[in-house]
Amino acid sequence: MAAPKTPSHAAFPEMNPMNTTPKRSTLALLAGLLLAPAAVLYAHANERRQQFIYILRVAPRFQDVREWTDKEAAVVARHFERLSKATAEGQVILAGRTTEGLDATFGIVVFEAETLDQARAFMQSDPVVAAGLMSATLHPYAVALQRRPRVE
Repeated sequence: MAAPKTPSHAAFPEMNPMNTTPKRSTLALLAGLLLAPAAVLYAHANERRQQFIYILRVAPRFQDVREWTDKEAAVVARHFERLSKATAEGQVILAGRTTEGLDATFGIVVFEAETLDQARAFMQSDPVVAAGLMSATLHPYAVALQRRPRVE
């Protein structure tokens, strides 16, 4: 039985491994494949919600740890629970604080919202802000780089 015929390189010069001159159609195909992901990412970026950051600072009165009572501790617990829930739901990208003393520390919350007004409402309804335990300033933000979670 005869072996099946393979395509002739004369009939398909782009398949000839010895042919190092790329054809225009091949270049166009490669360019399309390379540029398509960028176009898709650009389209999705415009559909995404906007990103914001708010910066939290402990109110001067509470920078002395002796001023803290169970009431303030409960407010901070509600603050953490709220941010945990918003993170699980995909609204909060990250949240955390510096590990300095209360007079120097600050916290950040990077999150998404549809509008500036919605972002402001989210920040102002944070239990620590609403209770006056911390002040907050809101800024438009764009995450440029983000490390992937480490797999251990």
